[in-house]
Amino acid sequence: MSDALKHECGIALVRLLKPLEYYKEKYGTAFYGIQKMYLMMEKQHNRGQDGAGFASIKFDVEPGQRYISRVRSNHSQPIQDVFKQINERVSEELKAHPELGDNMKDLKANIPYVGELFLGHVRYGTFGKNSIESVHPFLRQSNWMHRNLILAGNFNMTNVKELFENLVELGQHPKEMADTVTVMEKIGHFLDKEVMQLYQDCKAEGYSKREASPVIAERLDIAKILARSAKNLDGGYAMAGLLGHGDAFVFRDPAGIRPAYFYQDDEVVVVASERPVIQTVFNVPFESVQEIDPGNALIIKKNGNVSMKQILEPTIKKACSFERIYFSRGSDAEIYQERKDLGKLILPAVLKAIDSDTDNTVFSYIPNTAETSFYGLVEAAQDFLNQRKNNYILENRNTLTAETLQELLAVKIRTEKVAIKDAKLRTFITEDSSRDDLVAHVYDVTYGVIKPEDNLVIIDDSIVRGTTLKMSIIKMMDRLKPKRIVIVSSAPQIRYPDCYGIDMAKLEGLVAFRAALALLKERNLYHIVDEVYAKCKAQENFEDKDVVNYVTAIYDQFTDEEISDKIAEMLSSPEINAEVKIIFQTVADLHIACPKNLGDWYFTGDYPTPGGNRVVNRAFMNFYEGKDARAY
Repeated sequence: MSDALKHECGIALVRLLKPLEYYKEKYGTAFYGIQKMYLMMEKQHNRGQDGAGFASIKFDVEPGQRYISRVRSNHSQPIQDVFKQINERVSEELKAHPELGDNMKDLKANIPYVGELFLGHVRYGTFGKNSIESVHPFLRQSNWMHRNLILAGNFNMTNVKELFENLVELGQHPKEMADTVTVMEKIGHFLDKEVMQLYQDCKAEGYSKREASPVIAERLDIAKILARSAKNLDGGYAMAGLLGHGDAFVFRDPAGIRPAYFYQDDEVVVVASERPVIQTVFNVPFESVQEIDPGNALIIKKNGNVSMKQILEPTIKKACSFERIYFSRGSDAEIYQERKDLGKLILPAVLKAIDSDTDNTVFSYIPNTAETSFYGLVEAAQDFLNQRKNNYILENRNTLTAETLQELLAVKIRTEKVAIKDAKLRTFITEDSSRDDLVAHVYDVTYGVIKPEDNLVIIDDSIVRGTTLKMSIIKMMDRLKPKRIVIVSSAPQIRYPDCYGIDMAKLEGLVAFRAALALLKERNLYHIVDEVYAKCKAQENFEDKDVVNYVTAIYDQFTDEEISDKIAEMLSSPEINAEVKIIFQTVADLHIACPKNLGDWYFTGDYPTPGGNRVVNRAFMNFYEGKDARAY
């Protein structure tokens, strides 16, 4: 994705099922859990580099001893900073008390972060300041062990205002209107109620206050608490929580929008946002790592029992397709193949754009995350070329000479690395003219590989705003003097804002939307914009379930190709000598390539939750009214 786009977050959870002595004896370290957490968070650094946090819980400690540890960082390299802090603290304690190294009971009692249950988070901030207070995990404290709640998640809620008002109605006074805070306080409210009810039950059964504590821990019904807490949630989420006494859960939204995977054996239970993270860190096969079912929670009781419980009725699964196109690490076996298929499926459109002239075409990719789709595109192009060779041989088999055959077989698909990003370049001057010149040099090009009669085909993951294409990539590619520049997006046109985790909140930032507006003006159809606004405004106070996405009418007048051609025109400029063509993946082929991730609302406007329709209409009204504001 050549445009900078922040998105997603990553979660990591590790629960040790054996005593610390077991890991010390088998793996040579009592810090096995911490080490695995570091690896799981580092392997998900692609999901968040604005902040990182770590929390741990010690089981069965004596009153007066700390049993919860937490460290967070919003430094430039937050994961490394978090574990540097942990390492320094642990090293200080071991240096002062070297005898602790061989006594697991004393080690656990005296050194922070050593425990049985761990939760980590890596974060991209979707909006607001990137302050340390915004970094997960969040902590809700209490002197009652069971009522301590640690929460981290990969989520955005579309109805934060409603959730905030629900808390106020419950008598709370939330410190801010943020989705993480409101969700945590809502879970905390029902956790408090459940603990107090269990305490009253224990009291009626004759337990003393001290005796009641382990009974409450055993009886605490996490599924019941989550079901009551999640009643009004609208959004995409995978949220992980730890309770102070040792219970843990990971809860996924009913449409499966946000990903969550787990693995369990007799030593550990682990959860991560991506499957290959678990495969790599724990050296387990693909089939051993399972998805947490949509609408379900993986619940890990303090006694070690693990279960999957349905919390909300699953809806039609709409797992985010951007996970497959771009966000997740491509080392996942399924994702790798899906990205190759995205490249293969778009070849017919590419052939049309280059008049099937593969002899005079160079194929390349930008940025590096598009490399896998590039492999698929090139493989499909090679198959096309091989078929052309076969046909020629069959048609001319009676007159074919050895020399002609040799020349024919020597023809190959031409691939080059034509664009290299200068990672060190920073656009530090804010004056528009100076900044634009700097942006134009974000990428270096490889000279000498393109001929004047060549087509240059560049595949990208997706095209969101088009800024980098216009200001940098197309200009730099034109310096190579090709006949035609074909920019290929392995994703369809991004037409609608996302409200479930990706930083695409404003319609006017999307180049497809701007292209549709330009076409409406050209064809004297701009009255449709006024009509859409009127319809959106009329729904402003509707309940979410009754809201219709009327913004789709902006695109209904045009074919996909008409919008693509207008985007190409808008992203080109008078000084560009080459013909510029832009091709997008079709939604139908996206679904063929990624059959398990059918969430396509940013392409189609088909939102998986009622709140999505409200958000897109609000985004349109903000655009129409000239408001520089988020829609959720």
